[in-house]
Amino acid sequence: MDENVKPVRVMDSADVDERAEIGAGTTVWHLAQIREDARLGRDCIIGRGAYVGPGVRLGDNVKLQNYALAYEPAVLGDGVFLGPAAVLTNDTYPRAVTPEGRLKTGEDWEAVGVVIGDGAAIGARAVCVAPVTIGRWALVAAGAVVVHDVPDFALVAGVPARRIGWVGRAGVRLEAKDDGRFVCPQTGVEYVEADGRLREAQA
Repeated sequence: MDENVKPVRVMDSADVDERAEIGAGTTVWHLAQIREDARLGRDCIIGRGAYVGPGVRLGDNVKLQNYALAYEPAVLGDGVFLGPAAVLTNDTYPRAVTPEGRLKTGEDWEAVGVVIGDGAAIGARAVCVAPVTIGRWALVAAGAVVVHDVPDFALVAGVPARRIGWVGRAGVRLEAKDDGRFVCPQTGVEYVEADGRLREAQA
């Protein structure tokens, strides 16, 4: 065994299906559940009571805080953060029963997923209503309900969530300069806005 490879840590009370794939250095805390065919990258932290559904994909360095719920077929990029009790849904028209009153099974509906880009963060108790895509390094405020795609670096808040500003990689709200340019007050990195999208300025 490579001495540089960190071991996987799974608490005794966690429920990890044997068909799940867990990357090196990942920790699964108490009462968390990782379902069949889920794939977790390296150095992830899965908090107490968190849920990762069948076939869900997590990149490296992902953090799911306590009781965060990622329902299939969600896909999370590298460095994604899900705050406490945040929810990624998967049913466009949720019903427990068919119109005839019969209990629905997996054959009665088609799961739709939430896709989250690298570095993005979802605040505590926020809900992302699938199907929706959250862009790279975007920040969803606590308690927000996301029903539309979120651009890269966007700061969104409210119900339904709307863009209220831009953030950089540090998660700090950017300050406007001139000619559509913004700067991160923490790192000094500059960004450029055009056509409702933000990108990092060329070095």
